[in-house]
Amino acid sequence: MKLGIVGLPNVGKSTLFNSITKAGAESANYPFCTIEPNVGVVAVPDERLEKLTEMYNSAKTTPAVIEFVDIAGLVKGASKGEGLGNQFLANIREVDAIVHVVRCFEDPNVIHVDGSVDPIRDIETINIELIFSDLEVLERRIAKTVRGARNDKTLAKELDLQERIKAHLEAGKLAKTFVTDDEDELAWLKEYNLLTYKPVIFAANVSEDDIADDGAGNEYVQKVREYAKDFDAEVFALCAQIEQELAELEDDEKMAFLEELGAKESGLDKLIKASYSLLGLISYLTSGPDETRAWTITKGTKAPQAAGKIHTDFERGFIKAEVVAYKDLMECGSMVAAKEKGLVRQEGKEYVVEDGDVILFKFNV
Repeated sequence: MKLGIVGLPNVGKSTLFNSITKAGAESANYPFCTIEPNVGVVAVPDERLEKLTEMYNSAKTTPAVIEFVDIAGLVKGASKGEGLGNQFLANIREVDAIVHVVRCFEDPNVIHVDGSVDPIRDIETINIELIFSDLEVLERRIAKTVRGARNDKTLAKELDLQERIKAHLEAGKLAKTFVTDDEDELAWLKEYNLLTYKPVIFAANVSEDDIADDGAGNEYVQKVREYAKDFDAEVFALCAQIEQELAELEDDEKMAFLEELGAKESGLDKLIKASYSLLGLISYLTSGPDETRAWTITKGTKAPQAAGKIHTDFERGFIKAEVVAYKDLMECGSMVAAKEKGLVRQEGKEYVVEDGDVILFKFNV
């Protein structure tokens, strides 16, 4: 999973990026990997992996990972070349979802780029830049489609769609609010990889005082939550400053610090949950003496396609899946005991994998 972090200057975006990438790396003992200065890979904390590693005495533990891209230089006019201009846009074309950090705290020492705190104005400023960028993409596509549309019915249909989306964007609307029930059109719309079509998670950056109730008493956060309802977006509150402090602590110290603040979980944990929920993702697990590992798949994936995540040969030569629920395996204490109680199932090609399934795939190529 790849997430792009966006936000105006001085909203806490880079503080959040620096802290969650460090915290994520340390909490799961996963080596922090910087692909570029603004890209970090974070392990998804999952206590199930630790317990399975102990049970199977696995030589290696491999968690699921999330790649974060910190988008620098995003200011009003970025699409016209202000700040770093369109450079930032290329970085988020390929992300699965956009994490939009929004300032929801007052602090006279941290100057807001527009002079006052107004999260909805900030969101709309960034949306306009994304819309401009999408319009550029569409205009190039229209120029290309127009050439063949005269003699090709399919291209003529696609051109009609492109022009309707363009008008929709020019009206200041996001691509995700464009409505069509036509399967061809939906496939094309997805293929265009428009920034305003991507799922969004709003990270409301609040002060330390608003952490305990997840921003429930913060009027700015409430405005963001109301706004997000129209776009099926996830919203969570965090304090980037606290996340920075948490990143310096060991796991047990982290828990004590969060309890002191009255918070149940860190911002990173909230972000991971929001990402999985928004994108409809789950994890299944494989375990043995060599390795215990989490595999991220889309909810509703059938066994052969889930096996294909490990290797294409597993999907091609799929015979069956030996499945036990993680909870049942832990309660029984071993795979042998789970089998004796009839809790290990043999599943075929139509089986839909559930979150927390511990699976051994049988295949023949």
